[in-house]
Amino acid sequence: MLLISNDDGYHAKGLKLLISMVRHLGEIIVVAPESARSGFSGAFSSTIPLRLKLRRQEEGVSIYSCNGTPVDCVKLALSEICPRRPDIVIGGINHGDNASVNTHYSGTMGVTIEGCMKHIPSVAFSLCDHDDNADFSLMKNIVTNITEKILKEGLPNGVCLNVNFPVVNQYNGVKICRMAKGTWGKEVVRMHHPRNYEYYWLIGEYINDEPSSEDTDSWALIHGYVAITPTTIDVTAYEMIDKMKSWTFE
Repeated sequence: MLLISNDDGYHAKGLKLLISMVRHLGEIIVVAPESARSGFSGAFSSTIPLRLKLRRQEEGVSIYSCNGTPVDCVKLALSEICPRRPDIVIGGINHGDNASVNTHYSGTMGVTIEGCMKHIPSVAFSLCDHDDNADFSLMKNIVTNITEKILKEGLPNGVCLNVNFPVVNQYNGVKICRMAKGTWGKEVVRMHHPRNYEYYWLIGEYINDEPSSEDTDSWALIHGYVAITPTTIDVTAYEMIDKMKSWTFE
């Protein structure tokens, strides 16, 4: 059984095409937000009631929408819909890249990390194109192959995969990468309303802090490679543990 969700909404083209790419691999259950929830990361709803709505059901595929976040979708699917533990959790296919520090903001990765924290092999697929009508066709074989590989061999406990695809006519290959160090700048645009108050838009400009490092996901995508980044749940800075043992706290 394959559990699929996203942060673009149950109606998104990327999700629909993902279903078609992996449909032959087993029963599919989709629980996705009723509308776009980009940037929701690992957020879940604790102050509003959640609702599920069955949108479509046919042989081997059931599609539900939820009024909550991507993480809400996974939690509800595992608790209320899936008749058994899924063999894999898949996030995507996202409209827009989730490489580098975007991993921390991504609702698509929120789906995948939630699955991973439930000890289910999990993967996120993203295309570096925000267009609602983006062309996902070039991704098909790689998406299918990665999904098949995970279903067959699994993933280590506490590890999920973040897979990003560049927008090119032909891939130069696939690279296993680390997450690039980067930052977001120029994030706030201040505007003045005619009714005499200030308001703000959050936008931003991504800055690659190590553009010449060839082992990163950002470098791979810029140079036409599919970037696969193994991602861990444990965020402990182990190298600091022994150093901090010498600190005094008085």
